[in-house]
Amino acid sequence: MAEPKKFNCEAIRADFPILKQTVNGHPLVYLDNAATTQKPNAVIDAISHYYRSYNSNVHRGAHALADQATEAFEASRTSMAQFINSPKREHIIWTRGTTEGMNIIARAWGEANLKAGDKILVSHLEHHANIVPWQMVAKKVGATVEPIAITPEGEIDIAAFKAQLDSSVKCVSFGQVSNALGTVHPLDELIPLAKAVGSLVIVDGAQAVGHFEIDVQALGCDFYVFSGHKMFGPTGVGVLWGKEALLESMPPFLGGGEMIETVSFSGTTFNVLPYKFEAGTPDIAGVIGLGAAVSYLNSIDRKAAYEHEHALLEYTWEKAANFDGLIRVGQPKVCAGVFSFLLEGTHPSDVGMIIDQQGVAVRTGHHCTQPLMSEFGLPGTVRASFSFYNTKDDVDRLFGALNKAKTFLL
Repeated sequence: MAEPKKFNCEAIRADFPILKQTVNGHPLVYLDNAATTQKPNAVIDAISHYYRSYNSNVHRGAHALADQATEAFEASRTSMAQFINSPKREHIIWTRGTTEGMNIIARAWGEANLKAGDKILVSHLEHHANIVPWQMVAKKVGATVEPIAITPEGEIDIAAFKAQLDSSVKCVSFGQVSNALGTVHPLDELIPLAKAVGSLVIVDGAQAVGHFEIDVQALGCDFYVFSGHKMFGPTGVGVLWGKEALLESMPPFLGGGEMIETVSFSGTTFNVLPYKFEAGTPDIAGVIGLGAAVSYLNSIDRKAAYEHEHALLEYTWEKAANFDGLIRVGQPKVCAGVFSFLLEGTHPSDVGMIIDQQGVAVRTGHHCTQPLMSEFGLPGTVRASFSFYNTKDDVDRLFGALNKAKTFLL
């Protein structure tokens, strides 16, 4: 793999064609990266090239196009395994995204292993995709889902977490980075605590993979899930990574297509990993596009990119501290990519609508974290979320638009 290029924000921006457009007569300022990141030309071209040049189904073809498609599809798996430091490429399961990955774990592992009296711990900070699947399986098997308390700053309360841990806790599942507040959880402390009582640990990495390097072996978790579209790849494709023994022990989640070895009316045998969990025709173009996203990220100095993003957050916090009526929601000690806030006397959705008229794209609402918003007593927030292609000028444009929103709404 070639050495990454020196980080240059303006050069990177040139790789993303959507950033060149205007919205409502203003140059686009895209600050909704926690919802989905934009796509570089390399990803767009890879998808287009597949459809234009070698569109075919994978694995079962007996012709040149099928061979080429299969080779590209499986090359993406190899690249992804290296990208997150998986011990084997067979531990990479293609999914439709983080939500499907969580559901596979909850159903295929949870229903087979959890029982009445068992506890599943998730924090108040979690996305609904890391709460609802566990509630569904808990109801089915008689287990309980218990929330992990958080601090007023928006961090997991480690003392409270320790107090919850005992032999009845069979599963702990938390995000690596909060999508609503940007909190970066201290997994190096949390995971060993959970493992010490014999609990399985699942990490939702959806908000982490687009910001910094991931090493699943160093983390020590049992499962790690994320989505392609939040790491500059296509929508509708993602990754479930799991330890080999767990994946081998789990029954398939869906039946049909590539997940079979043999089928007869006397019984069916299932394919080996990773294909046991990849029923039907996959999102071939999406997987190839995600492989291109991995290559693109590998070409960038990720450490410098993260430092650039953090500098933007610090600049944002500095401007927010001097902006009358702005209330920052959550102040975690370690934060990645997210600035969540309110304008005193306004509703978040009204603020979002007004600043959109100035060409500034943010997200408003509960961000699929209703338990968190209930904990804070809020209907929602305005969320500006950053990536390495954002600039200080974007931040200035955000606050200029907020000034206009104040004038209009107050």
